[in-house]
Amino acid sequence: MTNTVASSPPAVAPRPPLVTRPLLLRFVSLLGGSTSFYLLLSAVPDFAAAHGGGGGTAGLATGALMLSTVAGELVTPALVGRLGYRVVLAAGLALLGAPAPALAASGALWLVVSVCVLRGVGFAFTVVAGGALTASLVPAERRGEGLALVGIVSGVPALVALPLGVWLAAHAGYGVVFTTGAAAALAAIVSVPGLPDRIKESGRRVSMSQGLRSGELLRPALVFAATTLAAGIVVTFLPLIVPRAQSGTVTAGLLVQPAAATAARWVAGRRGDRRGPAGLVIPGLLLAVLGTLLMALAGTASDGPVGVVVAMAVFGAGFGFAQNSTLTLMYTRVPAAGFGTVSGLWNFAYDAGMGVGALAFGQIASATGYPWAFALTALAMLTALVPALIDRRFVTRPKEALQ
Repeated sequence: MTNTVASSPPAVAPRPPLVTRPLLLRFVSLLGGSTSFYLLLSAVPDFAAAHGGGGGTAGLATGALMLSTVAGELVTPALVGRLGYRVVLAAGLALLGAPAPALAASGALWLVVSVCVLRGVGFAFTVVAGGALTASLVPAERRGEGLALVGIVSGVPALVALPLGVWLAAHAGYGVVFTTGAAAALAAIVSVPGLPDRIKESGRRVSMSQGLRSGELLRPALVFAATTLAAGIVVTFLPLIVPRAQSGTVTAGLLVQPAAATAARWVAGRRGDRRGPAGLVIPGLLLAVLGTLLMALAGTASDGPVGVVVAMAVFGAGFGFAQNSTLTLMYTRVPAAGFGTVSGLWNFAYDAGMGVGALAFGQIASATGYPWAFALTALAMLTALVPALIDRRFVTRPKEALQ
């Protein structure tokens, strides 16, 4: 008689913890910087337009903020390598907060643009240094979920502060918005000394010039940049497109868009850890295009308020899918020593798209009207299908170029 021994199931290694003390401290600086940024994001263009500049001045304010952010993002990885995370992150929070109260003194265009430029550089420091540090604090096998959690934390200020800035400006005055935004960023500096200053990095470093020359990183960045074209437009021009008598529509739209984006980032992160992040890049782009087209239709339809909120929800979902999938995909294609470059390049795409979108839309809308300007924006976004489809052909190839 043969004795059989029941084999025990193979042991499953426990998943590493996702939330740690350094990550919680990082959330403090993330919340402070994001709150400061989003409180003023729609309020400052509206403030500039209210002081006699119109839509062109509103676009210039957002454009100056985003384009100075882009310039700062190009140099931040090198600054982090030289000075460490803590110095760059603290300097970014200071630049993001300290100049904001100066806006209460005057609505002069030169002052608005100057403050936007300083805050843009500060924002660049916080998102690039903070983004690379955050990625280093998240376990590699839970990176999609970790970045989704970070997206939720950063999405809370977008969800609350973006519409709150517009509401406060209307009910309490712009000075309250500017002071509150400054306080949020400056208060967060107290958390920075508790963060790691340098992370032990594996692999070889990847410079920004190498990242810009690498198709493995550039293609996802270009796809994401296309979705951010419309992101810069809606936060800048929604308060101007919707009649002031329907200010509730603006608040609802600015609430729904980041809420949908935050939920989509979580879904994308969970799915990406199980099936890979590449599968949601194209769906995210197409949903963002559809939401932008719906904005064009909302501008001509009789159910404008409802159409605007629906359009913002659809766009937000597509934007969230694109956010998480492109960033996670780029992190998988470099060693840990290249995280700073990925953070810089991805945020470069984010803010360049927002800045170009806001600047160009203001000029186009003045000639064609808002509905046609949204339709043309959607058409421009569709061109990103080319790099997205090309990238799909390379997803299964070994990651050799930057490893």
